[in-house]
Amino acid sequence: QDCAGAPATPIGALSAQVRLRDPAGADLGAVAAAQPVDRAFVARLAAVTGVAVTLLDAPGQITHTTEDQGVRAAVLAAAGKARGNGVAGTGDGRYVRRVGPMPGQPLPLVLSIPGERPPGLYGALIAAVALAALLAVLTAWRLARVTTRPLGELAGAVDRVAQGDLSARVPVRSRDEIGRLASAFNRMARETGSYVAALTSSRDQLRNHLAVLGDTLASTHDLQRILRVILDSAIAATGARAGAVLLVDAEGVLVGRCVEGLTGRWPTSDPADPATLRVAVGAGVLGAVAATGEPLRGRWTPPDAPTGEPSCETYVAVPFATPGGAESRGPDRPGHPPADGDPPGSACAALGVLVLYDRLGGPEFHDDDVVTLRTFAGHAAVAVENVRVHEEAQRLSLTDPLTGLWNYRYLRESIRREVERANRFGRMLSVLALDLDRFKRVNDTWGHAAGDAVLVEFARRVRGVIREVDLAFRQGGEEFVVLLPETDARGATIVAERLGAVVRDQPVTVEGSTDEPVHVPVTVSIGIAVYPDHAADGQQVLDAADDALYAAKAAGRDGYRLAPAPDPVPTQEIPVVAVTVSPPDGLPRAGTADAPGTVQGGASSGPHPPRQSRGR
Repeated sequence: QDCAGAPATPIGALSAQVRLRDPAGADLGAVAAAQPVDRAFVARLAAVTGVAVTLLDAPGQITHTTEDQGVRAAVLAAAGKARGNGVAGTGDGRYVRRVGPMPGQPLPLVLSIPGERPPGLYGALIAAVALAALLAVLTAWRLARVTTRPLGELAGAVDRVAQGDLSARVPVRSRDEIGRLASAFNRMARETGSYVAALTSSRDQLRNHLAVLGDTLASTHDLQRILRVILDSAIAATGARAGAVLLVDAEGVLVGRCVEGLTGRWPTSDPADPATLRVAVGAGVLGAVAATGEPLRGRWTPPDAPTGEPSCETYVAVPFATPGGAESRGPDRPGHPPADGDPPGSACAALGVLVLYDRLGGPEFHDDDVVTLRTFAGHAAVAVENVRVHEEAQRLSLTDPLTGLWNYRYLRESIRREVERANRFGRMLSVLALDLDRFKRVNDTWGHAAGDAVLVEFARRVRGVIREVDLAFRQGGEEFVVLLPETDARGATIVAERLGAVVRDQPVTVEGSTDEPVHVPVTVSIGIAVYPDHAADGQQVLDAADDALYAAKAAGRDGYRLAPAPDPVPTQEIPVVAVTVSPPDGLPRAGTADAPGTVQGGASSGPHPPRQSRGR
């Protein structure tokens, strides 16, 4: 029975209910306290008040009582005669009073005391009943308060956490359900704080690595340095133990460019050289990533056949391709879509692969690691493309676009460098100035396209004669220069003879006006100067070779002349015995050729900037 209501049925228990609300006024629930109304409860009331207590179920019907059996009927009869809260007496002198039900006290009670007791006991009886009712209410309130306070503190702590204060904690005052709830909340707050701190640290670390990467990309075109920064940043951001960056070469093979932490995992015997890490595109995990352009991650399974990949427990590999796509590519342009006419199997979807091995603090790499690596792979793709574009721009700025030889700009830089080297080591430097004879007649007779074809073929033959260390340049028009480091006058004349022979002995085949091949006879005049025999600096030795070239032209063309010594000595041609046997050094003499269309001599040489033709 609710203590605040009137009894409608026989009372079995007393209860009180309190609604719980948080500081914002939201309803959190209710707490109820109850006291069974039984024989023990009635006995306690009698003991507290010092009077006999009878609980009625209905008028004249006793539920529980502490009266003796012999006086119960008399007490009930007296209670029936009492009006309201009045007092009645029994025949044996007992005083009987009927109490309740009333607001706050819903029990219909009959109280009695022996007649010989002092009248002051009536007040004590009333006070005891009132006190009992008050104690019941206070007990219910206390129970509700004990429950409400921790819940309110918990609600406040939840609000603080929601506002970002992860240091909020709830006092744990008991080991009951409320205490366990508070402990669980405190543990959750600690774990959340640790997780947020780890995320913040990881974010800051990633920002720092990206900043370093951005600074590196902005400050250098050193591809090796850029790839090293990318690899180190990716390892730090994902917590990997090892990793590698591989680029696809022109042969369709992934070649290692930089590695980290692969000691003991290396597939070859030389872990110090990243280039020994070679994986064919399409083979193994790395080859599959390069071929498909899709990232892969998982646990390592040894392949049936060796693929050249490092061994590991877990891995994650992502490709990096040219950003924005490209118009077409051949086998030498990995990372671009295949173009029509490419040979089968030449397609490659990536410029390279960024791969990491064996994650720290976890059994496998996650999808988040793939996303992170894609970011670094994007930077790597941009870096590789930028470096290649930069290198190509540098090459174009230093080469002649028609012949592929170095141009005049690079000639000035190279002559300065080679003169300094000759001075430092006490060596000689020979310079050949070459000019195609009557080249204007070629343009006038067969057209400028034929003239261009002659220049291209002449450059090819020059590259075929000189050594790997020699440098060939197109100054402009039909004028060329060849630098021969560590070569004296005798060696330079031998090279000049070979150049004259290889140009003279086989005409250049060009397209004629009737679309039939035309064989154009070509000869070359050559001037020779040697540093330091003929000049004191680079420009002077170039001028001396140019003057010797004029002398060769004046002598009838198709020959060479050696520059005169610094003291006035007439320019003269070095006599060479006209024999078919090569000199002791094994170099062939002028006018000799192995076979039609073949060229004696060394490796190809690069190009640099031209001077204006003098129309010789």
